[in-house]
Amino acid sequence: MTAVAEQVESASMSAEGFIGRIPVRNLWLLMLYASDLFRTRGIGKVGLEDSPDDLPDLVAEILAHAVEVRQRRRLSLGYRSRDAVLNRVRGRIDVLATECHQLLDRGLVACRFDELTIDTPRNRFVRAALEALCRIVRRKDVVHRCRSLASGMKAMGVSGEAPTRAQMSTDRFGRNDADDRFMVAAAKLAFDLALPIEASDANLLSLPDREATWVRRLFERAVGGFYDVVLSPQGWRVLCGGTMSWQIEQKTSGIDKILPTMRTDIVLVQPATGRRIVIDTKFTSIVTSGWFREETLRSGYVYQIYAYLRSQVGRGDALADYGSGLLLHPAIGRSVDETVVIQGHAIRFATVDLSASSSDIRSQLLRLCEPITEYGGLA
Repeated sequence: MTAVAEQVESASMSAEGFIGRIPVRNLWLLMLYASDLFRTRGIGKVGLEDSPDDLPDLVAEILAHAVEVRQRRRLSLGYRSRDAVLNRVRGRIDVLATECHQLLDRGLVACRFDELTIDTPRNRFVRAALEALCRIVRRKDVVHRCRSLASGMKAMGVSGEAPTRAQMSTDRFGRNDADDRFMVAAAKLAFDLALPIEASDANLLSLPDREATWVRRLFERAVGGFYDVVLSPQGWRVLCGGTMSWQIEQKTSGIDKILPTMRTDIVLVQPATGRRIVIDTKFTSIVTSGWFREETLRSGYVYQIYAYLRSQVGRGDALADYGSGLLLHPAIGRSVDETVVIQGHAIRFATVDLSASSSDIRSQLLRLCEPITEYGGLA
């Protein structure tokens, strides 16, 4: 077995096994839902999720096509700062360097200037994504296509080191380079897909840290991304990572420094039907052992979703006054879907089976947004 084949097999085992005690059939499906690519240009509607095992190959084809389109129109250029000794003034004169080296006596001058270049962080990021995909894609023709495009970009001058994800997070798209957005979204997903098999990369988290932080965040972004793509055409507004404020009547001078902020994972709003659902995702078991019973909901999580709902009542917002909550966990061993109404708010405690097929996961997530008709028409 070749090294590439071993890496692909390792990725499949990571993507179709357990994360802690939680069964996950395909980690790549969560990455797709969490990606910007899923939200961009209707990619969420073309069936990528129907074949999650082939996702690296499909993303490689999408990225390769995007790069080819951009190359035909010319890759975006950018400016970089340079220091150089020239025989004419360009940009600003570095007086100190010019005098220290007595450059004027030789007819030279030290200058600092901005130079237009194709070797931008964005283009380097895309080139590195093509190279990363070559290690996980199974189809030889797609591997050859990605490798050729990466080599072509390097020959065009995109030869610098790839930026980190943190550096790319500061990248902003202007009106004239909006076409790059799709290409960069595909590149970001490509790096995410390579994550499970790139354990030695210094820019990526180790496995224990990934399980503790990265996967929890991935689950939250996957649920938010799925609802954003699927529910927005149905008149829903999907808000991810928002904050809520307390209804403070009086306070002491130092309370602002220590009072925690209420930060929600996902809020779904459908003005046409008057529905508002606050969703809090947790990547743990939905129940735990209790003092006086075999299983119990985690009290801290219940208090948290209750605070999200009751703290917004009485502000003149009818959607908030009668909003509902959803505490969503991955299923471990069995599925849970229970609801209680507390002070006019329906709070639903549910799980999604991540070991199911992609179509079943989709159906489960959509069902959790439907009004509950049992016990007198809970909504």
